Amino acid sequence: MQHFTIYSPVEEIYDELFARKSIRLFIKRDDCIHPFISGNKWRKLKHLLQKAENQQKNHLVTFGGAWSNHLLATACAGATFKFKTTAFVRGETVTNPVLDLCRLFGMELRFTSRESYRDKPSLFQTYFADNTSAFFIDEGGASAEAVQGCAEIIDELQQPFSHLFCAAGTGTTAAGLSNGLTARQANTQLHIVPVLKGAGFLKSAMNSYINRPDNFLFHENYHFGGYAKTTPELMDFIRRFTSQTGILIDPIYTGKMLYAIYDLAQKDYFKPGETILALHTGGIFGLLGKLDKAV
Repeated sequence: MQHFTIYSPVEEIYDELFARKSIRLFIKRDDCIHPFISGNKWRKLKHLLQKAENQQKNHLVTFGGAWSNHLLATACAGATFKFKTTAFVRGETVTNPVLDLCRLFGMELRFTSRESYRDKPSLFQTYFADNTSAFFIDEGGASAEAVQGCAEIIDELQQPFSHLFCAAGTGTTAAGLSNGLTARQANTQLHIVPVLKGAGFLKSAMNSYINRPDNFLFHENYHFGGYAKTTPELMDFIRRFTSQTGILIDPIYTGKMLYAIYDLAQKDYFKPGETILALHTGGIFGLLGKLDKAV
């Protein structure tokens, strides 16, 4: 597999709120890694692509919703690294800019009912059991290999932080961060902001991957109604943050995580002198599905 350069700088966010509270907020710009294979998507795919190549598989088969950043990243990665790609898309046949880009990168889309979508291994077996070139990649890239890739984020940090915040959908990225902090013996508190309602199951999902269970804190009140749900309050925050920083964030993941940090800072959750690192996990194409609410 050809070389892929990682560019993910850490930038400080300046805001009167943080100056008043005597704290500092930084953001790790994983959204800068690549225009389409951005953020945690590259982190999750990196070792999976290597595994597929090692097994001499040249056809990536994966799963996602109609606005899935994972599908777009997999489609682009397939084109970049010479893999054929197929995706099972949850729900009725639709078209949108994200799916159009997937097709442009050469991905075959197979729309499937929400009922059959629930059993992804069965879908894979039904259509690809006899295809020796096919390689299964779970929704969002969730896997031990994805956790390994996300753990490497910690090795890139050039300074210690008091707190590290991450949004969570499947918990894969958060599990990787947990392992990375444990391996480094870092004195950093990991904070997880679930983006879906009733996310208690994420704790057990994460614990199946991490080396030191429960070394993180959950903030479960920032889902804004559930996965891919938004409110005018959240969209107002995203507009203000983007216009004041020049950093584009999405309302599905990073927007909710950053809202949580600002809200906690306002409520004096952090101690004066503490430093906070927010992980921008990319996925900004998710904003396109909510653009009418953002402008």
